[in-house]
Amino acid sequence: MSSSSPLEIAEFHGDGISNELSKAVHAVADALPIDVNFHDVDMTLERRRIDAEGSYSDAEAAMNKYRVAMKYPTVTEDVSPNKVLRERFDFSVIHRPVATIPGVETRIRGTVDLHVVRIATGGTYDDPGRLIGKDAAISIRLIERRPSYQASMFAFRLAEKIGSDVTSASKRTIQKHTDGLFEEVAAEVAQQFPNVKHQSELFDALLAKLIMNPEGYNVIVTPNEYGDFLSDAACGMIGSIGLGASASYSFDNDGNIVLAMFDPAGGTAPDIAGQGLCNPSAALWAFSMLLKHVGQSKLGDKLNAAVRDTISSGNRTGDLGGSLNTEQFTEAVIAKME
Repeated sequence: MSSSSPLEIAEFHGDGISNELSKAVHAVADALPIDVNFHDVDMTLERRRIDAEGSYSDAEAAMNKYRVAMKYPTVTEDVSPNKVLRERFDFSVIHRPVATIPGVETRIRGTVDLHVVRIATGGTYDDPGRLIGKDAAISIRLIERRPSYQASMFAFRLAEKIGSDVTSASKRTIQKHTDGLFEEVAAEVAQQFPNVKHQSELFDALLAKLIMNPEGYNVIVTPNEYGDFLSDAACGMIGSIGLGASASYSFDNDGNIVLAMFDPAGGTAPDIAGQGLCNPSAALWAFSMLLKHVGQSKLGDKLNAAVRDTISSGNRTGDLGGSLNTEQFTEAVIAKME
């Protein structure tokens, strides 16, 4: 083990397959040449039914202390825990990388190598709406300049780092004021990155073009709900909704990341929970993103590659046509790293 300071991580436990994903992450962490300490927070539905405020307060205290967290899937009963955490931590940007894995069967031709950068707030998700009489309902759609700016800056900095262009996607021709504001901000940020090509696409056309020519897109920045749709669609393009990792960020006034939470983008999978059948790939990729965020880039890249290589070599869980259980797949990833 390294003699450097241990890596301290808040860990938000959820429902369904959450415990199995956590065990996989812990097994990998134990195999790393650094000390990693996890600090548990109970965010299960059982806890939230009894003391929701206590659960969220515990998560808030842990995040503020350790500044980074791993989160596992949680059931949404009345209120989305993800939405609550985004509000409490002031998350404004969600980053979801999605890439083709050699050997995994897909329904499309071509290679996907996509970074979906999504505004974490606003859109249609912040207002549940209200009924107007019996036959109509209305909700307010909100786009704000600050999160639009932070998402755009994140996208352009990422594109500059990896040598890519940036596509901003919306329905600006229909949502002229809301999506128009988002596109205005993206164009303003683009002026600060003269070496990064910027194009704007209508979101519906983008979906069609992405399927027909996935190689034509790399970094896409969008408002909240569009990014939600796009990241799930992209996971479908590479073969499984369970292959998506996610990172959520909040920023200070100078644009520096101050809080970061990493999680698999999939759900709780209650039909297989407790059976050791879940695919931990997305959780392990989320952990690799966390490692890179805290300055352990080599270890993060090594874990990312080990998961991909394990799947490509045919050692897979059942959702990808393999026969390995969760523990066996995790052991195969660790062996690849070693």
